[in-house]
Amino acid sequence: YLYSQGWNFTMVGTFLAAWTIGYGAVQALAPAFVKRSADGLSTEVPAARLWSALLALVPMGLAVAVAMEAPNLPWIVVGGLGVFGFAFAINSSVHSYLVLAYAGSEKAAEDVGFYYAANALGRFTGTLFSGLLYQWGGLLYALLGSAIMLTICWLTTLKLPEKRAPQPAAI
Repeated sequence: YLYSQGWNFTMVGTFLAAWTIGYGAVQALAPAFVKRSADGLSTEVPAARLWSALLALVPMGLAVAVAMEAPNLPWIVVGGLGVFGFAFAINSSVHSYLVLAYAGSEKAAEDVGFYYAANALGRFTGTLFSGLLYQWGGLLYALLGSAIMLTICWLTTLKLPEKRAPQPAAI
């Protein structure tokens, strides 16, 4: 998209480098944005719901800007991607924490392995579909696809329990 707006290789590369570094910094600072509860879920699950809802709103807002052909659209997109990166980094950190919080210590390695495999598959699928959507309908279609998938993510967080299931009594 940015190439189509007159950005050159160096500009796009610099933006992507800054975005990647900023993303990592925000992930490192995520505990400052999401406080840990004593039980490990009662604060974190509502945070996952909040941050996934906020994340879904970003591509929705960008899609509206693209559809309306807002003035200075490239800068709106760049700013929106910055906001998206911030919210995505917080989400990623919270979701990684929740995987460990829900995993029992006996099968934590298996759960974490499954999480990373699912994460990789999700990123591949998202990259593939966003590329196809961009080819079919430009940035607007890609943003709408992102908004739909992130809304599904948010709806999924509504099913997350905020309390641990009682453990069966040992025999």
